[in-house]
Parts: sequence; structure tokens; C-alpha cells
Amino acid sequence: MKLLLVMLFWCVLFVLCWPLAVLAVVLFPFIWLLSLPFRLVGITLEAAFALIRAILFLPARLLGFRR
Repeated sequence: MKLLLVMLFWCVLFVLCWPLAVLAVVLFPFIWLLSLPFRLVGITLEAAFALIRAILFLPARLLGFRR
């Protein structure tokens, strides 16, 4: 569904302003490559916080606390 909406908006943009639409298609891979390090940092931080949370809640889980 998301891909369909993106394609629809891109087609509307292509009809209204084709140079901007072509520029968006050309620049998209470069923007995606530039965002990869930020995604990797986000995944790493999320894993670190999950580990800290698991360590902090370990005593409660060992004592049998359930939600």
C-alpha cells in the first residue's frame, strides 16, 4: 500500500514538474546510501538499550514477576 501511494505521488509530481521528479529518482539512491550509517547506529543503540533493560529486569523475572 505504501509503495502504491509513493508511486501515485511520484506520477503526480512527474506530471506537474517532471525535472523535479527525475531529480528525485536520481538522488534517491544517494540519499539512501547516506542514511545507512544512521540506521546502523539506530539498530545498535536499540540493541544496547534492550540488553540494559533485560539486565535490569532480570531479578524481577527470576522472582516470578509477570505482567
